[in-house]
This record gives sequence, structure tokens and C-alpha cells, in this order.
Amino acid sequence: TAAHPRAGLELLVASGIAQLVLPELPALRLEVDEHHRHKDVYDHSMIVLEQAMDLEGPSDGPPESVPGPDLVLRLAALLHDIGKPATRRFESGGGVSFHHHEVVGAKLVAKRLKALRFDKDTTRKVARLVELHLRFHGYGDGQWTDSAVRRYVVDAGDLLPRLHRLTRADCTTRNVKKARRLAAAYDDLEVRIERLQAEEEFKALRPELDGNEIAQVLGISPGPVLGRAYKHLLQVRTDDGPVGKDVARERLLAWWAEQPESAQGPSGG
Repeated sequence: TAAHPRAGLELLVASGIAQLVLPELPALRLEVDEHHRHKDVYDHSMIVLEQAMDLEGPSDGPPESVPGPDLVLRLAALLHDIGKPATRRFESGGGVSFHHHEVVGAKLVAKRLKALRFDKDTTRKVARLVELHLRFHGYGDGQWTDSAVRRYVVDAGDLLPRLHRLTRADCTTRNVKKARRLAAAYDDLEVRIERLQAEEEFKALRPELDGNEIAQVLGISPGPVLGRAYKHLLQVRTDDGPVGKDVARERLLAWWAEQPESAQGPSGG
């Protein structure tokens, strides 16, 4: 959280200390192939960290501005690609791939931060940001449905302001045209999120039938089965938006007909 953390981090790596306390960082120094078909992941990560810092809000700003210095955002920016060394594959055409490096990276982040005695909340948030940092790249030219945009928001939860900044910071391409296209696409996504948030209050997103109503419709008591039914209706609400109680009831009954418990009649859950 210093003013210029890159200098200290590079010193940790150069001195060999990072190898002892944060070995995933020097491991990012993958050899750069002579044709430069893939980026220097280590240098890229340092740049992403600095760009994320530039996107932090003032220290006295509102939470949605991500007031700096923000430890969670900075750790996520520094470590977002630590899954790449373990997932690097050289393709037959000469290219390089890192399939599912965000999933692998999230697990590595959780393991390392736990070993470094970070608190559970910080560890959870940083790992989740690393897991989500590639999600936007499926957006393309805005082909996502409203359902997909809702899913993006719901999955990010209270990390959405940080995810916005991490995703934008992750663009380090020297191709000005590509950088502008990515920035414009993310601008479009943020506008769509704001529009949907104006129509629906995401923070209060709930199924259109509450627990008591679900229990009454299905004739069941509180318990794990009721919990699964609630999650199903929450999924319906997230995917399709407000559908009304009648449709929600129909969707619930259709789901219930497919469950093995439905054949047993009312139960205690």
C-alpha cells in the first residue's frame, strides 16, 4: 500500500527474498520467446498493479470509488496471473495458451495469502477477483444478454467496483486500436449495468417467492430441500429478471417435479 510498491516488489524478487515468501511472483518471469508471441507476465503484472492504483479513488472517497490505497485491489492486480506458469501450453501453431489460469490462480492466491496469515475476508476477496478477472473477455462486442450482465453483477457482489478497475487495468496492450476497443466495450458494459441497476435493485435481489411461500407451494418444511428450491428461484430471478409470483410459482413447480424428493410427498426437508 506504499506510494510506489513496484520498486519494493522488484527488490524482493532481485534479492531472492520473494522466492522465500511469495515464490509465485518471481515464477511469473516466464522466458519470453524470440518472436514475442506472449507477454512478459511478470512485467505485465507490475504494470497492471500500477494501472490499478491509478484507478483508485481518493482516500476519503465513497466505497464505490475504491478509496486508495486499497490492499485488496492491489493484491488482486499483482497476483491475477499467477496461475499462468502452471497452465502454460505451447500450441502446435507456435502460439501459447493459459487455459483456466484464472481458476488455478484463485486457488494459488488463497493458499499463499493463508500462508502469509492474511485475514479470511481479504483472502476471499482477492481470490474471487482473480477468479473473475477474465469474465469480461466473453463480452465481445456487447453480445451478452441482460441475464449475462446480471450474472456478472451478482457473481461480483460487493467486489464489483474493484472488478471494474482490475479489468480495466489488465489491458496493457501497446496496440492503441485494441486498447480503445476494449475500453469502449467495458464502457458499454458499465452503462448496461447502470441501466439494469436503475430498473432492479441488485443488492436486494431476492426470489419472488419467500421461504414461507416456497414451503407452502411445495408442502415442505424448512431444511436443505427448501434451501435448494430458494436457490433455484434466485437463479430464475437472476437470469430472467422480474417474472411475477405466478410465473415464479410455475417455474418452482416445474423444478420440483424433476426432484427425487417430490415423489415422496411432503417431508421435513
